[in-house]
Amino acid sequence: MQKRKCIICRKPLNDGIMINGRGICKNCEERIINSENGTDFYEYYINCIKKTIVHYMIRGVDYKCQNYPL
Repeated sequence: MQKRKCIICRKPLNDGIMINGRGICKNCEERIINSENGTDFYEYYINCIKKTIVHYMIRGVDYKCQNYPL
């Protein structure tokens, strides 16, 4: 079985939080919480989350709009 890695720092995940089967280690979690909105660090963390978790969640769903043909 493959060991899980943090989606931000890619280090082995020993503790932290799991979101939809993806993990963020305790160190990265604390850095996200303590970073200021609008800083480079904050944007980096948000982009890592968007690339891994949000993309994963949306990819499996088939969205169709009633007003527009596909």
